Amino acid sequence: MAAEEAHRLADASATAPPKNAAAVDGVAVAAPAAGGGHGRAPGNKLSLVPLIFLIFFEVAGGPYGAEPAVKSAGPLFALLGFLVFPFIWAVPESLVTAELATAMPGNGGFVLWADRAFGPFAGSLMGTWKYVSGAINGAAFPALCADYVARVAPAVSGGGARVAAIVAFNVAISVLNYTGLSIVGWTAVALGVASLSPFALMFGAALPKIRPRRWRATAADKDWKLFFNTLFWNLNYWDSASTMAGEVERPGRTFPRALLSAVAMTTLGYLLPLLAATGAIDAAPEDWGNGFFADAAGMIAGGWLKYWIEVGAVLSTIGLYSATLSSAAFQLLGMADLGLLPRAFALRAPVFDTPWVGILATAAITLAMSFTSFDTIVASANFLYSLGMLLEFAAFVRLRARLPAMPRPYAVPLRGLPAAAALCAVPSAFLVFVMAIAGWKVYAISAVFTAAGVAVYYLMDLCKARGWLTFSAAAADRGGSGGDAMMYRRQGSTASEVV
Repeated sequence: MAAEEAHRLADASATAPPKNAAAVDGVAVAAPAAGGGHGRAPGNKLSLVPLIFLIFFEVAGGPYGAEPAVKSAGPLFALLGFLVFPFIWAVPESLVTAELATAMPGNGGFVLWADRAFGPFAGSLMGTWKYVSGAINGAAFPALCADYVARVAPAVSGGGARVAAIVAFNVAISVLNYTGLSIVGWTAVALGVASLSPFALMFGAALPKIRPRRWRATAADKDWKLFFNTLFWNLNYWDSASTMAGEVERPGRTFPRALLSAVAMTTLGYLLPLLAATGAIDAAPEDWGNGFFADAAGMIAGGWLKYWIEVGAVLSTIGLYSATLSSAAFQLLGMADLGLLPRAFALRAPVFDTPWVGILATAAITLAMSFTSFDTIVASANFLYSLGMLLEFAAFVRLRARLPAMPRPYAVPLRGLPAAAALCAVPSAFLVFVMAIAGWKVYAISAVFTAAGVAVYYLMDLCKARGWLTFSAAAADRGGSGGDAMMYRRQGSTASEVV
């Protein structure tokens, strides 16, 4: 209740704003310096094209991993799934992300939104759920890259060579992230073009061979749990790039355009290869194991395209891990700015201005997890992500109700709370369905991580009270009448100069 009262008092604050300040819902918020928040020049910020590809790699990175949808239900349902699911899941999540990221363009993204809507406890718990989910999923990419490399260099399949490959992959991507988000973004553009181009060629080569009757095939024994989990796994994390909103050039315009473009590119990136491979060759659904796209390309155009798609898979894992590492590091930075984590996580590299502590911590965690077998933990990560998304949708509706006058450079074109709630209802129902079909091990592991998140929140409060760790100056005054105003000023959470 104290946190809620602090939010109410901050929103009701009528103190005179300083020069060059804007009033947002009664809170005096300083206008960011030229070029955006955090005092960086425009050249160091993310522009439209790099942001599109970073979102693309946060979500998909190409059609790799879509094969189980065909295996579990057959071509017909796989095509319908990747055609329909973006409209009931990707579009609502992207619209919510676009509105909240432009209304509050500070680093931390969804943590900031939950904190603003429900208070610091909700923000901290959201941070735990989303960070654990992202770190666990990110840990799969170094090992996956080593698996792909082992296809052309069998020595990497095990032993010291595999360990060395995983460590080298992790270190190389960490160094890339250290050199700056703009470099990471343009690297993502190059990786995206290189990993998607063989599928464009495969689609062109398949056109004369496509027989539409093949698209009507279904699997004899359908595994709906695998089918829906595959759709969900391949089309989530649209909000991950929001943790870097403070680094985006003119986010009021850039974020909505980037999200729309990324949704279109990702959807076509799944549908066109599926249309080509399922329509051009006669393959039973049970043949569609992981990596079958490369085999299909070989059947359609020859071994050269199969090899190119396998190389593209390696490039895709590089982009996936790099984007995941970036969003996780900036999430930690945003949580430190909010006072939910020690100030050390907000430290930036002196030359490149990157959150080096967050990069180092996330890289160390993912590296340790890269050597473990954690299928159940990955399922638990998806469960935690679902919890976070339910809280995110609730924050969206709550902020619409509580702060209707808050400037929103992009607002979802729906009037009234019932319409806003309806937008979130269908994806929320799907989240509940995905959580309901999880097993008891997933529930148990998720409960442990949630309990750990609660413990972290109260431990940080204890460290703050006892002075054991150093927190941001804004966090120190959070309980006062001006505490929240300071907090959101520090985060740059104003729409006054973001369009």
